[in-house]
Amino acid sequence: MTNTSSDDTKKDDSSKPSCAQSSTCIWPEKHRRETGQWPRAGKTGTKVLVLNSGSSSIKFKLFDADGGQEVRANGMAERIGLKGATIRYCCRVKEGGEYTTCYMRTPENVDVPDHRIAIQLICQILLGEESGVLEDASELAAIGHRVVHGGERFSEAVVIDEDVLEGIRDCVRLAPLHNPPALAGIEAAQEHFAGIPQVAAFDTAFHQTMPPKAYLYGIPRKLYDEYGIRKYGFHGLSHQYVSKKAAEFLGKPIEDTRIITCHLGNGCSITAVQGGKSIDTSMGVTPLAGVMMGTRSGDLDPYIPLFMIKELGMSVDGVEHTLNRESGLMGICNHADLRDVEDLSAQGDSAAALALDMFAYRVARYIGQYAMVLGGVDAVVFTAGIGENNSVMRGRILKDAGYLGIAIDETLNAQHAVDISAASASVRTFVIPTNEEAVIVEETLRKARDVSPRLRQTATA
Repeated sequence: MTNTSSDDTKKDDSSKPSCAQSSTCIWPEKHRRETGQWPRAGKTGTKVLVLNSGSSSIKFKLFDADGGQEVRANGMAERIGLKGATIRYCCRVKEGGEYTTCYMRTPENVDVPDHRIAIQLICQILLGEESGVLEDASELAAIGHRVVHGGERFSEAVVIDEDVLEGIRDCVRLAPLHNPPALAGIEAAQEHFAGIPQVAAFDTAFHQTMPPKAYLYGIPRKLYDEYGIRKYGFHGLSHQYVSKKAAEFLGKPIEDTRIITCHLGNGCSITAVQGGKSIDTSMGVTPLAGVMMGTRSGDLDPYIPLFMIKELGMSVDGVEHTLNRESGLMGICNHADLRDVEDLSAQGDSAAALALDMFAYRVARYIGQYAMVLGGVDAVVFTAGIGENNSVMRGRILKDAGYLGIAIDETLNAQHAVDISAASASVRTFVIPTNEEAVIVEETLRKARDVSPRLRQTATA
């Protein structure tokens, strides 16, 4: 969060929002301000709340979903169940015919013991006089939830009922860190927003179009048949969004495209998208597989965990912790943030330089593999924290990709342009900010119409 000097504060006095005297307002702690015309809510004023529940946090966004998916409020409940819990949020406060984006937080030392209380507080924020984004909870047309793992059962978003909840519970064994908090968030939202249609959108669903030759492992078939051990893939909402956007930039029907999407953040995955469908992806049963990440190993010889147990005397939990928390960039140079690694490399740290080379090499290797799998490629897309913001790493990854027809314009790359392709390139390279929530809103409205007479009426209005 950017701190402002006293001079900056004085300059910004003219735009001080009416809520600035509130105990919850963090102006001018957040210096960036937005003002403008109060956005039209569209014909129906359809509002959709998107919830993304983690083990100790809940992210939320409120959309006006029929007027161009305008965001009216967003925030995060942090440190749920821990000391120092807080909810930081921003909302568009109407002042006359204009709006000011207000940045707020709950008072310090708020008690948020569990997800139920967190959802209750989020509900109070959205309905509160200071935010003013909802006058009544009934204004919500639907609520969309991000769920990481849907196994083979869920190949698309679904309206949540008891059968769906049971299906999400069945997938806990495949995603023990991710699905339980998602369930807690759903159950809390059902309690506080009773009667409002709720939809689950799954990160794994987009990859359910992979053929068996891609998702099966070379292990006894009964391990798949009886226990569901197969490649599932993750970041599907992100890959779905950016591949669709890439097709628009290419000016081609998505059914006629071959696109490689690179979601590069603290977690990373690469996906081969043919005709708008995932046909292979780098993550596997869990998000541990694929390219090397901030603290995750990525692909490795499957005997290595056995060696760690049998020869080094490590426990299963110890091996899991090492591969998930102490490997990747962290394992090579003791730093997980790529920006820190680059700074160290610039200072002559050889371990950091090696970590950068390893990361770029592994991403490049997947791009090459997937170009072969797709039988050619129309575009490569970079997205997420590293993919969107690190021009140097994009250059590292693609420096030897000329044989594929890939070449980037260094100036456009440094500017983080959407299309960073060189004029000579036959394959386009795009930098597209991901927007998983946009996919969730679209899927939530589409599915909720099946159970909501109100939404069916607005769809034909």
